[in-house]
Amino acid sequence: MRHDDRTPTGDVRQYDLTRRIYRALVMHYVEGLKQAEIARLTGQSIATVSRLIKQGHDLGMVEITVRAPFQPSLELERRLARAAGLMEALVVPNLSTNDEVALASVGEAAAGLLLSRLKDGDTICISGGKGVSALVAGLNPARRYDVSVVPATGLVEGPLYTDVNYVAAQMAEKLGGRAHRIHAPMFADTVDQRAMLIDMRSTRDILDRARHADIAVVGVGSVTPAGSSYYDLHPELADDRTEIERSGAEAELLAHLLDGAGRVCRYQMNDRLVAVTPAELSRVPFSMGVAVGPAKIGPIRAVLRGRHLKGLVTDETTADAVLPGLEAEAPAAGS
Repeated sequence: MRHDDRTPTGDVRQYDLTRRIYRALVMHYVEGLKQAEIARLTGQSIATVSRLIKQGHDLGMVEITVRAPFQPSLELERRLARAAGLMEALVVPNLSTNDEVALASVGEAAAGLLLSRLKDGDTICISGGKGVSALVAGLNPARRYDVSVVPATGLVEGPLYTDVNYVAAQMAEKLGGRAHRIHAPMFADTVDQRAMLIDMRSTRDILDRARHADIAVVGVGSVTPAGSSYYDLHPELADDRTEIERSGAEAELLAHLLDGAGRVCRYQMNDRLVAVTPAELSRVPFSMGVAVGPAKIGPIRAVLRGRHLKGLVTDETTADAVLPGLEAEAPAAGS
């Protein structure tokens, strides 16, 4: 028998094999058929079908792509972490336009991030605030943790979410750990009184524990909106808006007012604080902020510019608004 010179026998056989491999791959991965079904429909044995699929993999004919329904959030996380130098950025998909529902979703995600990093023997230092309280509400650990929870600031009389001892006790109870209490106010009446309070053994021990914590969980506060909870921290603050504006304050972190670059403002109430400082917070191995909402966009950006946090949990809308300013300032890759 004479073969057509244009189609050598070897090429015909290779083409036929490639076609069979391709058909098996399409039936299996595209049409969703099991190997036994492919064998029945094509008149081949299951072993042959299995071999064809394996050959397809070996020849590089199969590429598997996983498309997540929250792909935009993952991309925002990558960009946010890169622009702000974060170890972890967790961006929660927007599930509701209701502020309370959004905060609860972010709190639950932050609780999951905390548990993913937590180990027995750790010390967690925390601030008060709605974000941290939302994290505590979202905690649902599968086991008990032998951990300590320590306040990072002094006390404030007011809503429960501002009571750092209460929030610490709630977190410790959910985790199965121990809570330490601080017995000093957040703001001293004078700078000299602050020095005295800081030097008290009970206060000094608590703040030292907080400074040497393994994980920090803090809220990021706003100062410019009229309803900012910052003004609930001390009676003098509500009458001090003019001086606060003059200081250039754009954010609150551990009750310290920060400017747009994340630097501690020159403001007299900052000098009377009984609290871990933002600089000390930045030295905690993993410090995570929890914040969400339009009022937190500027404050988050300021805190991230100051490199005070190593992790951030927020939602898509907030992250999308925070990013432009940060990315414009971020160094180019490889520079």
